[in-house]
Amino acid sequence: MREPFLEKIEKRVLVCDGAMGTMLYSKGIAPGRCYDELNLSTPQLVKDIHLAYVKAGADVIETNTFGASRFRLGKFGLGDKVRGINLAAARLAREVAGEDLYVAGSVSSLGVRLEPLGPASQAEARAAFHEQIAALAEGGVDLIIIETMTDLGEAHQALLAAREASQLTVIVQMTVQDDGSTATGSEPEDFGRALDEWGADLIGINCSVGPATVYETLERIATVTGKKLAAQPNAGVPRTVEGRNLYLCSPEYMADYARSFIQAGARLVGGCCGTTPEHIRAIKAAVRSLAPQRSRVTAGTPARSVRALEPPPLASRSRLGEKLAQQQFPILVEVIPPKGCDAAKEIEGAQYLGEHGVDTVNIPDGSGATARMSALALAAMLQQRTGIEVLLHYSARDRNILTIQSELLGAHALGLRNVLALTRDTAQYSTPLEAAVSEVDAVGLVNILNNLNRGLDAGANPVGQQTAFLAGVNINPYALNRQEELRRFRSKVEAGADFAVTQPVFDAQHLAEFLEQARGFAPRLPVIAGIYPLTSFRNAEFLNNEVPGISVPSSVMDRMHQAGAGERARQEGLKIAQETLAAVRPLVQGVQIAAPFGRYELAVEVTQALGRERPPASTYQP
Repeated sequence: MREPFLEKIEKRVLVCDGAMGTMLYSKGIAPGRCYDELNLSTPQLVKDIHLAYVKAGADVIETNTFGASRFRLGKFGLGDKVRGINLAAARLAREVAGEDLYVAGSVSSLGVRLEPLGPASQAEARAAFHEQIAALAEGGVDLIIIETMTDLGEAHQALLAAREASQLTVIVQMTVQDDGSTATGSEPEDFGRALDEWGADLIGINCSVGPATVYETLERIATVTGKKLAAQPNAGVPRTVEGRNLYLCSPEYMADYARSFIQAGARLVGGCCGTTPEHIRAIKAAVRSLAPQRSRVTAGTPARSVRALEPPPLASRSRLGEKLAQQQFPILVEVIPPKGCDAAKEIEGAQYLGEHGVDTVNIPDGSGATARMSALALAAMLQQRTGIEVLLHYSARDRNILTIQSELLGAHALGLRNVLALTRDTAQYSTPLEAAVSEVDAVGLVNILNNLNRGLDAGANPVGQQTAFLAGVNINPYALNRQEELRRFRSKVEAGADFAVTQPVFDAQHLAEFLEQARGFAPRLPVIAGIYPLTSFRNAEFLNNEVPGISVPSSVMDRMHQAGAGERARQEGLKIAQETLAAVRPLVQGVQIAAPFGRYELAVEVTQALGRERPPASTYQP
């Protein structure tokens, strides 16, 4: 009969098993396969790995359910098999563990960012964790290990779900970087204190970068909690050798650090990625020679006092912010980054636009899936060399949170203040074989910008001097699913958007209907209308059929078709753009005009529909 887990660790240190994923990989299972599904299709292989760890001396074996939540399984088309996969995994581990050893249900992150940085709500996350943990409990696990968590908020939802779904012991393990902080910026003292207050039974670190960092982080956690600790590091940092990731920490090295973990207060030690039965065997031998440390008396490190600053007023952030705040109807024109590294044409174009009454140039991010200058570099160059202010399009595509924050802080240091936050740019900016990866979407980007404006990073840690970004968002009045577009727009407004820019508009009535529906949650948010002067019927066809987010009405298509090509078509496209601008003028607070094929004079001609003289000089002081 197994003694209750928490009573057992009062008497001695327990050894957990090592890696499951890298062991399966070593057995020939392809990296792209769903490893959790192997509990159903190849159960004996999973049992053999469990058995190898038991023979090596593990007291606790974890279920093969690291990614067995609805969110992660859904990526493999297995979202409806959450219960079946977790039940099977728990029963497989139970068969191997018997009545003497402990089975821990492995629960990891959902693989999607939670609000406010991502699309998943806290309620959705908790429900997904609850579903998985309930199945593991039904399958007979003795405890739950919530592991490899980078987001403290997500760890909290998993812990709450575990308490709702079962009465089992719950261990929560974060994963950290070289400096001991999580990827979202939470320091060990902060997440250690929070997990203690939230009621985790054990607090620990797993995965990460190797034993040394785990040990240093455990020592810091030990200063703020009297809870028992857990440590399951990787076998070092993987090295790529002939296409394979190899973990090079020896079993003896891991065993030496296991002794240090115990001295720091760990009562559960084991391994994560790259650890094998040989590592666990060495750790077991080290543990036998050490008695558990007596209960620690924490030093009572005071909690950090983090004060969010009030964001700067809109009009003080940039000239564009000032014009929007004073309802001066700013004019923006697009300047696309050049292919290669020569921006002479773009600099000349920005100068021309500034001389002809354009207030701001906007720089698309990553256009054309070709070797173009970065939008951030061009934005800084134009602003510094021409004096015209820039709106930087910035997408979350292929950037993690650390990269985003680093680049935004750098942009601010370079004098850039206006940012259009995008999930990814809207044109055909990827190749057929390319898979875009994003940690956050546009809503998350706006939250990050808003945090920086309050002097905090994404983990609510102080960043020193606050920023003064003007955060814009994109909206598409022509979206096929208007209600979803409105829902997303609302989320962006709630995240702290300062203004919105529409996709190119060709139908003022359509825009009016969209804005009327948005009035309830964005009654005073400035909206800048996108205007695109068509240059030919073929140009109109291309936009209508091949550029996501743009819809050209049949009436406009007919007019361009009748105009044919050449100068006559250009004049007709210009006339349509001017008519559209005049029609939307009462509905919006500014205009963004495209310059097809770098024809900046065409964009300037569109502005003649406003019938105004050069706007008054700005009083904004950067």
